Amino acid sequence: MKTTKKSLWLALLTIVALFAVSCGSDASDVASDVEDEVADAVDEVEDVVEDAVDEVEDVAEDAVDEVEDVVEDVEDAMADLPGDGKAATMGRANWSSGYVQAEILHNLLEEIGYDISSPADNEFAPDLGYQAMATGEIDFWANSWYPGHLSWWAGELPDGSEIGDNLERLEGSLMPGGGLQGYLVTKSWAEDNGVTTIDQINADEALWSQLDSDGNGQGEIYGCPEDWTCDDIITATIEFAGWTQIEQTQAGYDAMFAEFLTKAQAGEPAIIYTWTPTSYLAQAIPGETTMWISTDDASVLDDSNPTGAEGGEAYDQGEGYKGLGDDTCLQGPDGCQTGWEAADIEITANKAWLADNPAARELFNQFKPALIDLAIAGVALDASDGSTAAVEGIAADWIEDNRDLADSWVTAALAAG
Repeated sequence: MKTTKKSLWLALLTIVALFAVSCGSDASDVASDVEDEVADAVDEVEDVVEDAVDEVEDVAEDAVDEVEDVVEDVEDAMADLPGDGKAATMGRANWSSGYVQAEILHNLLEEIGYDISSPADNEFAPDLGYQAMATGEIDFWANSWYPGHLSWWAGELPDGSEIGDNLERLEGSLMPGGGLQGYLVTKSWAEDNGVTTIDQINADEALWSQLDSDGNGQGEIYGCPEDWTCDDIITATIEFAGWTQIEQTQAGYDAMFAEFLTKAQAGEPAIIYTWTPTSYLAQAIPGETTMWISTDDASVLDDSNPTGAEGGEAYDQGEGYKGLGDDTCLQGPDGCQTGWEAADIEITANKAWLADNPAARELFNQFKPALIDLAIAGVALDASDGSTAAVEGIAADWIEDNRDLADSWVTAALAAG
């Protein structure tokens, strides 16, 4: 534009000069000269305008090319997602404390391209969950508790193979050692009666009789629903430890816990199995309303499978767990022995599916939400209406609040895909 203005000014100055000269010149010659100069100025202006138009067109073409390149890069990136065009079927276990972690994993798999079913569509107890994974009815879940759940690998499929032949355990995934387990007891009752261990209760009629609500001669421990595996471990422990005056009560866990909590808050004798991470502890308040109760070291279940259950060797609780302090746990003669090994909460998948999905495998290996976060999520779920929408909302909020961590997992999965 500066070149155009300069050219026009030069043309106008030339015209003025020519008019000045014309005072002493022939009029026709002056007119002819003026016409020539004007024509030259017009030509120059036209050249400048043409050059400017060409320059604008070149800039516009470059911009269009750049936009097209960006669009192409985005399309390529979308096409390169490792889960693009792949469907996956996800399951979950039938205890609510595992819902949120399953939903978080579901959402992250969607981020790497998978068309994946809602975990709420395929909910199983462990006895059927491992069979469903082995047969390919579902591809994976994020609710394995090992070593206890290894017992479900021993079953035989119609083709003659064992369930475990078709499964892969993602060791170290999710929450290694995150499943603290044991028994809670009414704090005031235990302290008033000098109770420290379940073995002590079993040996003293004055104690176990206070837990005998139906009068059948055995004190009751609220245990687990019949298909959770922990029920089988409790039954085997009772047999192994020789707790002849103790039996397990089985029903829906929420109903049992509500009954236990009512008794504990009233100072009445009651014992229940529980675990972490879960919102139940936030209600039971170990150290205030309840306490963890110990067992003797000799009562920690080994791999002898005293009940003869299929795969029952996997009920082995090793050396148990002694990581709790005396502010929340009643100390028996062996210290605070919960009687349970801290379980590895892990992801398990169909072996063939996992082999075909290296990006998913890497995401599974990376996926480790903080234990405290999942406990908080459990409290949030407990305070909600418990719907699928509530689970989805809590999971989405966790991802938003932990975006950098989630992105690191997703990046690793994309690199592996």
